[in-house]
Amino acid sequence: QVQLVESGGGLVQAGGSLRLSCAASGRTFSRYVMGWFRQAPGKEREFVARIHWSGGNIQYADSVKGRSTISRDNAKNTVYLQMNSLNPTDTAVYYCAAGAMGRTTVATYDYWGQGTQVTVSA
Repeated sequence: QVQLVESGGGLVQAGGSLRLSCAASGRTFSRYVMGWFRQAPGKEREFVARIHWSGGNIQYADSVKGRSTISRDNAKNTVYLQMNSLNPTDTAVYYCAAGAMGRTTVATYDYWGQGTQVTVSA
């Protein structure tokens, strides 16, 4: 059983930055790969980034590679997604997820947070 709570979303102008946080809890959360996904209205939920609690297994979607950084703070049981150079196409609900397989598809994740809204204005 894993509980995930996202925070840090909000309204930002194009070119700006945000840091999203995902606080994890539960007795077995450290066994899972942690991922970030996003979903815009009318679109499917898509992979953004992933990381293992060791700091390894880092992967980014092409759409955010080079301007985003995923990281973790084991002492705080928290995973972060730093997003820079934001543009309106980044507007979406961002979800934190934990998965035993933890690859790049929704089906490989087992637990999900409630989501946090990111809105980028032009």
